[in-house]
Amino acid sequence: MSRAGLLPRKILILINFNKMDYKKVKTDPEAVTRDTRKFSEQTANLYETVVIISKRSNQIALELKDELNKKIEEFATTNDNLEEVFENKEQIEIARFYERLPKPTLIAVNEYLNDQVYFRNPHRDIKKKKSH
Repeated sequence: MSRAGLLPRKILILINFNKMDYKKVKTDPEAVTRDTRKFSEQTANLYETVVIISKRSNQIALELKDELNKKIEEFATTNDNLEEVFENKEQIEIARFYERLPKPTLIAVNEYLNDQVYFRNPHRDIKKKKSH
């Protein structure tokens, strides 16, 4: 198989300029069937769209993980009392809240379909410069 038909691994740079509050995102909490043609409208390539959504989903997951870890650290105790370890209700409530949030992939799909994700393909930029 020729390498020319494959997408290079590091062609996309994703930037989301707005710090989103994922707790207020209105999206489907579950995966739903979608029209694949809508996904390839911006890129003309469904696989490139999947890469964009995947990378954005990873960014969201990391942001949520950092935020969750910071909140859980606030309730961390220095002594190792067994009762406190098993009965720290604040940490349990915070974890449950984050479990109920829409999954990062669903948030990324919602952002992509609503044109809230900025992306560019440096590989295409190089081709455009060469053709001029």
